[in-house]
Amino acid sequence: MNLNLPFSDNLPTNKLSASFANTSATYKFYWLIAIIEIVEKGQVNIKKREIFSRMISNSWYTVNYFHVSFGKQDLIQNAVEDILKFESLTKDIKKENLLSILENSKKIETKKLLEHFNLNVPHWFLSPWFPKLKDENNSNYKKRIYSYSQNFENCCLYGLYDENIIVNPIWIPYLKSNSKILKDFCYWNLSLFLQSRNPNVPDIPNKLIKPAIRNGLTKQTNEYWKNVFKELGYVECIFTGTKLLFEEKNFAIDHFIPHAFVSHDLIWNLIPIERSKNFSKSDNLPIFEKHFEKFYDLQKVAFEINKHHNSKSRYMDEYLSIFPNIDSFEKEKFSNTIQPLITIASNNGFLYMNE
Repeated sequence: MNLNLPFSDNLPTNKLSASFANTSATYKFYWLIAIIEIVEKGQVNIKKREIFSRMISNSWYTVNYFHVSFGKQDLIQNAVEDILKFESLTKDIKKENLLSILENSKKIETKKLLEHFNLNVPHWFLSPWFPKLKDENNSNYKKRIYSYSQNFENCCLYGLYDENIIVNPIWIPYLKSNSKILKDFCYWNLSLFLQSRNPNVPDIPNKLIKPAIRNGLTKQTNEYWKNVFKELGYVECIFTGTKLLFEEKNFAIDHFIPHAFVSHDLIWNLIPIERSKNFSKSDNLPIFEKHFEKFYDLQKVAFEINKHHNSKSRYMDEYLSIFPNIDSFEKEKFSNTIQPLITIASNNGFLYMNE
């Protein structure tokens, strides 16, 4: 798959495309996405702080929930992590609430973090429209781009001012009519950029935007684990040892390795655990040396019960990503899947459970 920018007969779309050449950080993608979102609302005279706030809010979930690394020197990741602490916010705060806080915060630390983007982001994005100015020293280069852009020279995307930008009128119809394709272009290239920095992290594209609603696990409960409860009478929580009873609903189906890392609901990563433990475990990691044995034993029993119940069940197929076939449930192959995922998740910032 290769996404390109929509062509235009009267606009230098090659300049816009060139803005993403030699990308070494995420800010260009989030800068353009923010501008497009605001233009969609009908604004063309846009405060920079509003754009910077959207850059943070659009990357918030990717950094704080999925723990995707943007690179050690990335301004956005550092700002997102710091603002989480400075403003005492939660990682799952709603985007609208976060935007309001960022646009209106009086805290010096937050204002400094947002204003820091103003040093380079707005004018460097326009550099393809002003290639002849690149020989200038950085200070003069920045001033001249500000000056030239205000006349929309070379059909540049926007004019730059101290506190705001003004979108070039000739670009507004293009941005509005192609908004979805342009955002898809940004997110697709952003996913490629981040995948190169997170080669072992699964499903990067689906970690760029917070899903509106997480899928429930009712089907897995009723179509798979109910068979196990019915056969065994009860299931023992691998973390607390509590007897879990299907009728009493004193359990929740949980991801052994957090959903925030694996980004899927495959049955080989799901087990029933005590409801209160599910709440306290949250998105923390199990300790492999302590929890894998019981996890494997429960998974194996559940697998054998459901295989006997219906060997053609779609849940049997979900194990094929680990085993070459469903004739055996090899401990070593299962371990070789689970242990690396836990290690990689830990390296990406996920914390281990407190016992």
